[in-house]
Amino acid sequence: MFEAGLTRVTSDRESAARAGDHRALRLWLRLLTCARLVEREVRTRLRRRFGITLPRFDLMAQLERAPDGLKMGELSRRMMVTGGNVTLLVDQLAREGLVERTADRDRRASRVRLTAAGRRAFAQMAREHEAWIVELFARLGERRQTELHEALGALKAACLAAAGTPARRSPPRASGGG
Repeated sequence: MFEAGLTRVTSDRESAARAGDHRALRLWLRLLTCARLVEREVRTRLRRRFGITLPRFDLMAQLERAPDGLKMGELSRRMMVTGGNVTLLVDQLAREGLVERTADRDRRASRVRLTAAGRRAFAQMAREHEAWIVELFARLGERRQTELHEALGALKAACLAAAGTPARRSPPRASGGG
């Protein structure tokens, strides 16, 4: 559970595990639970602070990383959602003046990119989002965060190897921030 004032959670995936279940199963359920707890808190804070949903924030984050914009299909692939979902999100954000559609070079498709207002709004949201994540992980301390990062990196590599997918190296961590 998070501290008082943060979203309260009374049930989780991990509670479905039994003491006799295989350790790997209990670990997987704990990973799911932790990811969902953090995601739930971020969703709540985005909604309360900015009146925005996590999928809309995620779409803006993808566009922030692509200053020239992205085709709708690429947005769908990156966000792992259907094209219809992306269209709905883009329509909402366009009505608010946060994104715009532009003709692609081949004229058969359009690109979506952040507007100047969208870049400003996202920059503010991203700063606060990062601070929230830092806050949520702070109780682990720097050493445990590093250990967890390394352990999850090894798990990621093992999962990719099992799937026959070569592992990509993560970018190096910036010193001091995490």
